[in-house]
Amino acid sequence: MSDAPLDPRVKIDIQALLDGIQDYRPRRRGWQWREPVPDQRLFEFTYRESSRPLERSIPLPAAHYFDDIDPQPECVITTEIASGRFEDDIRRMRMAAWHGADHMMVIRTAGQSHIDGLLEGTPEGVGGVPITRKQVRVTRRALDLIEDEVGRPINYHSYVSGVAGPEIAVMFAEEGVAGAHQDPQYNVLYRNINMYRSFVDAAEAKHVMASVRMLQIDGAHNANATAIKAWKVMPELLVQHAINCAFSRAVGMRSEDIALSTVPPDAAPAPCMRMDIPYAIALRDFFGEYRMRAQQNTRYMESDAREATVAHVMNVLISRLTSADIQSTITPDEGRNVPWHYNNIAAVDTAKQSLVGMDGLREMVTVNREDPELKARVRKLKERAVLFLEAMLAEGGYFAGVEEAYFVDSGEYPETNDDGIVRASDGGVAEGTIVERADDYMAPVCHHFGENHLPESAGDGEGKPCDLIGGCTLCDIDRVPWTDELDPTDNVHERLSRTAEMRERGLIKPEVQWAGDGVVVVTMFLPAGERVAEAAALELGRAMNLADCEVIHKRVMHPAEGTLIELRGRLDVAIDPTTLVIPEPPEELSDEEIRDFVAEHDLKVVAATVGEDEHSVGMREILDIKHGGLEKWSFDCTYLGTSVPVEKVLDAAIEHAATVVLISTIISHADIHRENMEKLAALAAEKGVRDRLLLISGGTQVTDELARSWGMDAGFGRGTHGVDVASFIVRTMRERGM
Repeated sequence: MSDAPLDPRVKIDIQALLDGIQDYRPRRRGWQWREPVPDQRLFEFTYRESSRPLERSIPLPAAHYFDDIDPQPECVITTEIASGRFEDDIRRMRMAAWHGADHMMVIRTAGQSHIDGLLEGTPEGVGGVPITRKQVRVTRRALDLIEDEVGRPINYHSYVSGVAGPEIAVMFAEEGVAGAHQDPQYNVLYRNINMYRSFVDAAEAKHVMASVRMLQIDGAHNANATAIKAWKVMPELLVQHAINCAFSRAVGMRSEDIALSTVPPDAAPAPCMRMDIPYAIALRDFFGEYRMRAQQNTRYMESDAREATVAHVMNVLISRLTSADIQSTITPDEGRNVPWHYNNIAAVDTAKQSLVGMDGLREMVTVNREDPELKARVRKLKERAVLFLEAMLAEGGYFAGVEEAYFVDSGEYPETNDDGIVRASDGGVAEGTIVERADDYMAPVCHHFGENHLPESAGDGEGKPCDLIGGCTLCDIDRVPWTDELDPTDNVHERLSRTAEMRERGLIKPEVQWAGDGVVVVTMFLPAGERVAEAAALELGRAMNLADCEVIHKRVMHPAEGTLIELRGRLDVAIDPTTLVIPEPPEELSDEEIRDFVAEHDLKVVAATVGEDEHSVGMREILDIKHGGLEKWSFDCTYLGTSVPVEKVLDAAIEHAATVVLISTIISHADIHRENMEKLAALAAEKGVRDRLLLISGGTQVTDELARSWGMDAGFGRGTHGVDVASFIVRTMRERGM
C-alpha cells in the first residue's frame, strides 16, 4: 500500500484512497493544537496572536497587496461539512485546509443520533449514528495526506451520541478521530433518549475518549439553537456546561481535553453585542480551566448569506475580546440547509479574515469590566445559574429537574412560562436497557469504565486488562475486524461508477455539493413584488434550460419596485476541456526591458476618464509610480482628469505627440462605454492619426474582446496592473514596427 504525496496540481484520487483501506492505520491519536508564534513578522507586519504559517495555502483576496502573506490565527478554525458523501467531503476538506481550516467536523445527512441501529452491528445489538468505519478510515487517510500537503496537523471530528455512543467512541478511538461532541444532556433533551441510559453510556464513552486524548465538545449550545427565546436561557446554559464538565471530570477526562461549545444567544437587529458579551464573560469566569469552542448561532439564520456573514463577524469579535481556543464556522448558507463547497470556504475565510484583522485588538480595546451595566449583568447571570442549580438539586437532582421541565423554555430563571422540555426518567428511547453488572463482572479490555473484577494478574499497574485475551482493539488495531460496504446500491463504488466517465475524461460540470451534481445559482433582480418575482424567476430559470429550479433566497428591496432572487437550478451539461480554446496569458516583460524600450522611443501617454465619468482611482493606479504605474518605467504621462470629452482627449494626444491614448470608462449605463470607445476610434481615423496611436481602454465592464470589437487596440478589466499595460504597449509597438 503506497500513499504518495498529493500533487497540488492534481485532484485527489478517491479510488487510490479506497485501495487497501482495510490495511490503513492512522498515524496518531488525540487532538492537535496550533503552534503559536508570538510577535511573528510577516511582510511588514507583526502579529501578536498568530500561529505557524502553512506551507501551502490560499491567502485572502487582498493578500496580493501584501506580498501574498497568509497569516494564520493562533486558534483552531473549524469547517462543518454535511454533504452526506464522504468521497465529496474529502475534496471539500482539502479545499478548506488550503484556506486555513484544521478542524474538519463531519455531520451526516441523516442526523448523527437519529438512527437506532449501528451500521456495523454492536455487542449489545443496539444502535447509534449513520457512519461507518470505512467512511472514518478513508477520511482519516485523506486527511493524513492533506496535512502533509499544507504542512499542519488536521483534526477530524464527529459525534459520539445516540444509544451507541460507547461503540462509536471505541471505533473513533481506534481510527484516529481527534475530537467529538459528547454530552449526555444532548441525548436527553434533544433526542429523547432515556436519561439513565444516556448517562451510563456517556461514562463509558468519555472514558474511552479520555484514553486517546480525544477532545470533547459539549452540546449545551443546542439550547440556543432551539429555545423560543434563546437570550433568556443563558443561566441554564451555564448549568448545562457545569453538569457536563463535572461529569466528564468524574469519569476521567482531563480539563484540557474538555471544550465548551459556546454560542451567542441572539443576533441583530437585537442589540446583540451588549447582550452577548456579559454571557461570554460569565462563561469564561466560571469555566476558565476549560477550552472554549466559539460557534455562531444558527437559531436566527435564514436564507440571506450576507446577513449570516455579518453575524459571523460580530460573533468572532466576541472571541477576540474574550477568548476562543477553537473558532467554529457556520456556512453562510446554513439557513437554506444546503451547505455547499464554496460556502464552507467562505466561512473559513470569514473567520480567518476577522481573527487576523483583529489581531492584538485586546491590547488597544478592552472590555470595561467595571462598567456598571456590564458588571451587573455578569453578576446576575452567575447568580441565576447558581440558583438554578441549587433549585434543581433541591428538586432531587438533574433527572428530577428534567422531569419538571427545568430546561429550555422562554424565561430567564427563575421566570418560567411552562414551555420547557419534559422527559420521563422511566421513558424515552432505550428505556429499560441498562443491565446491572454481576458481582464478578469482568471486561478484559482496556479503558473500560466502572467496577471491573479483573484477576490479580491483570490491570495491576504492570500488565493491561487485555493481556488476558492477547490484546484488545484499543491497543492493537490489527485486531479490528473489517467490514466493507453494506448497502449494495448506495455505496461509494456505485456512486463513483456514476461519475466515472466525467472523472476519466476530465469533463467539467458545475457542482456545489457532490461531484457532477450540475447545480448552479443565478442571482437576479426582478422589478416586481415578492410573489410575482418568485414565480417569474422560476420561469426564467426554465428559459435558461435549468432543471429542478428552486428559489433559495428572496429579499424584498421595495414592495413595489423589486425583489432580489437567488435561483438554484441544475444544468446537465458537461464541458470537455480538450475542446476549449484557451488563450495563452500575455507575457509580462521585465522592468529593464520595458524601461529600455520607453527610453529609446521617448514614449508619451495621454490619459483621461471620459464622458461624464468621475472615477479616477483605477486610472491613477495604472499611471502613478506609487502604484507601480507607467511612470515607473519613465513613460511621459499627461493625465487630463475625469469627465473629459473624447474630442479633447484626442486633441491632447495630437498636441503632445503621444503614441498611447488611455481612456477609463467605468460607467456602462446605456452602453455609454461602447459609445465612447467607438467615438474615439472614429475621430482618430477621421483626423488621420489612427495608425500612429495605440488606443487602450479600461474599466470594470471592459473586456479585451469587446474593446477590440469597438475599435480599440486593447481593453483591460478588473485586476489590471501597470505592468500589464506597459508590457502590451511594448509588445504591440515591436510587432507593428512603430
